[in-house]
This record gives sequence, C-alpha cells and structure tokens, in this order.
Amino acid sequence: MIGKIFHNRVSKDERHTQLVSWDDPTSPEAEAFRSLRTNLQFAAAARPYRSLLVTSTVPGEGKSLVTANLGVVFAQAGKKVLLVDADLRRPTLHRYLRTSNRVGLTNVLVGTYSLSPAIQELRIPGLSFLPSGPVPPNPGELLGSQAMQQLLGQLADRFDLVLVDTPPVLLMSDARLLAPSVDGALLVVRWKFAHRELVKKAVQLLRLTNTHIYGVIFNYVVNYEMNSYYGGYGYLK
Repeated sequence: MIGKIFHNRVSKDERHTQLVSWDDPTSPEAEAFRSLRTNLQFAAAARPYRSLLVTSTVPGEGKSLVTANLGVVFAQAGKKVLLVDADLRRPTLHRYLRTSNRVGLTNVLVGTYSLSPAIQELRIPGLSFLPSGPVPPNPGELLGSQAMQQLLGQLADRFDLVLVDTPPVLLMSDARLLAPSVDGALLVVRWKFAHRELVKKAVQLLRLTNTHIYGVIFNYVVNYEMNSYYGGYGYLK
C-alpha cells in the first residue's frame, strides 16, 4: 500500500465538491492526497517515473477522483502535470475537473485534431488536461495502437508527470494495453468494496505485462481497521 484516502463525501451527486485538494486544501482528505504525493516522491527516488497509469480492480472504486486530486497536489508542488482521460468507455475525469469533454484523446488519435489545441490549461496552475473526447466504437484498438504509444512518449517529454486514467483492469483489457507505454501503475482499491482475491488478480494481470506497480491506494477509507482487512502497510513486493 502506498496511500489511503479518507472521504466524508462519497455521493456521486457531490462530484462537484470532491476536488478537495483544490477546493478544501485544509481538509483531512486533501492532507491524505498530499501524504500520497510524498510517498510517491519517495518511491521515485528508487525508481523514477514520468508517466503513471491509474486503474482499479472493478468500477466504483474512485480511480478518477484519485487521479484528479493527485494531479492537483503534484501541481501544487510545482510540477507540470498532465491528466489524460484514457477511459474511453466511461469517461468521468472531466466532471471532477468541471470542464468540457467535447474534444480530446480520441480526436487526436484518429487525426481529426492536433495535440496541443486538445490539451486544456486548467484554472489550477501547472495542471493540464487531455479529455477523452467522444466515446469511440473501438476503444481497445485506439488505446493499443502505435499512435497511442507515440503520443504517451511525446507527453512524457513535455510534462514532469503524466497521469493516465484507465478503465478497471478486471473489466477491460485497456489498462494492460497501455501499461507497456508508461513507467508504472497505481491501483486504486475501494475500502471494504473490492475483495482481496480480486485485488490479487488485478495485480497479477498488470504484472503479466511487466508493469511496475508503485502501490495500492486504498480509497474511501472510513476507519483504521485496514491491517485486519487487507494486511499491513508497505509497498508491493
């Protein structure tokens, strides 16, 4: 485990209030994201990264919420950060960031829009966003294409950190298609939601692609009973 995120507000209807790292920086939730940032900075000392895939085991674990807030706290630390919504099946990152999804990644990949105009500069200094764009009929083919690999390489050269939001790893192959093109992965697990065996399966699937997993992030934690439920604290071995 590399981080645990506490939340008091979990309703989907309250998405507009859940960018806590920006809207409520003194809250315990915001502090949890800063703690996660610190842990990732320590992890980078041992194994540097510029691009990280963020996924989950199953839907509903809050991976997009974690991606958005993690991007904010890294930008607050002076990093030039890009968030990429590569969940081309159910994109939600734009809702947390309160911006448009009209043009984005899919337009760039099919060549109907160039990269730079598709990247949005957000109100948060240092934080940029490449939305998913229109939902395509063939997300797997687009994400596994050579164009996508080249795009991720270009983005890693332009930004200090690229965070790529992808569908749950047990639901679709999209995360595994993208994994070889990034430096590593973060696995978001909702507290007392995803069963331990599902988490193990997700880790196994990512490792089959030789993906370095920087850690599991426990999300929506409501108490401190984690040691008895998922095991002790420590980076994944």
